Amino acid sequence: MDFAPTPKVKALEERLRDFMDRHVHPSERTYYEQIEASGNRHHRPKVLEDLKAQAKTAGLWNLFLPDPRHGPGLTNLEYAPLAGIMGRVLWAPEVFNCAAPDTGNMEILAQFGTDEQKARWLTPLLEGSIRSGFSMTEPMTPGSDPTQLKVRAVREGDAWVINGRKWFTTGGMHARVLLVMAVTSPEAPRLRRASLILVPKDTPGVTVVRSTPVLGHVSSSGECEIAYENVRVPASHLLGAEGEGFAVAQARLGPGRIHHCMRAVGMADRAIEIMCRRAATRIVAGGALAERQMVQDMIATSRIEVEAARFLVLNAAWKMDTAGKRAAWPEISMAKVLCAQMACAVLDRAIQVHGALGVTDDVPLAAMYRYARILRIGDGADEVHKAKIAEHETRRWR
Repeated sequence: MDFAPTPKVKALEERLRDFMDRHVHPSERTYYEQIEASGNRHHRPKVLEDLKAQAKTAGLWNLFLPDPRHGPGLTNLEYAPLAGIMGRVLWAPEVFNCAAPDTGNMEILAQFGTDEQKARWLTPLLEGSIRSGFSMTEPMTPGSDPTQLKVRAVREGDAWVINGRKWFTTGGMHARVLLVMAVTSPEAPRLRRASLILVPKDTPGVTVVRSTPVLGHVSSSGECEIAYENVRVPASHLLGAEGEGFAVAQARLGPGRIHHCMRAVGMADRAIEIMCRRAATRIVAGGALAERQMVQDMIATSRIEVEAARFLVLNAAWKMDTAGKRAAWPEISMAKVLCAQMACAVLDRAIQVHGALGVTDDVPLAAMYRYARILRIGDGADEVHKAKIAEHETRRWR
């Protein structure tokens, strides 16, 4: 077990940090200012598209895909530190075409897609010319038990007809194609009831009802509620085999969870930096905050927690590479729980050290906290992962 970066990864880390320092960090405020100036909360800022073109030219593109035909062919362990660097700015992963949900959608299109599906959807996603959405969660069924999904897809001749409603379809506002999980065989065993179907967003009957506000914020890409009313798509739009929707979805969720964890570590790393800079320069009652024992405890505890989470993520990534995603699920779940909770705790301390400034958008901490808090629910709530970990541990000692 060796977590030391290879020379290839070291070179990519250096190039990526340089790009972030020279281009992304100086543009962080501009990104939000351009959205605000447009008057449209879902505006695509010009600075983002400019940075994407620069990153592509610099060869910092599709770093997440292990398939060398589509990128540098990195393992999960090799990609981990790079995702951490991108995670320092919330929207930076898209600059390098490494943002969710496109990453997971590209992975399963590459693994399960037909030649026709790859040509129509995977190729433009890899090029960054379109975006996609993953439409699984429903407003009236528990996300922690996706076997209760209600959206139906009925086969009529050479087409699927879809009816129902989804929400928290990440990326739905700008997506050109939606990967929709729908029940195709309601009488089948519980894990064989659903299938994944590729639905172009401009298909008649697809309606974006709203972009759901999250902690009072509406993101540019949207966490969309989408209605599907007699949506008819060709039978050839089935991704994978009928009844294999859960299996295909799991193929994207394992790496996706680890990508979120990697970014959470990078985000918390930056939060400590911001907290330390504030503590060193803020003078209260004749002394710097950094000299106060309570603040020192916040900083030290945060660094301990970040490093513990970092090594748990690296271990999970290594296990995925060496034993496979299925064998690594306990490590993935442990990392998912720890990283989300760690990021929330570290960001809460950083906000506290900043006082009133910390809860404003003048610093990135409040936006980071919103992302971290979502992470405790998205891709499986903490409690679901803990229940599975507990079952695994109990089984070991029976």
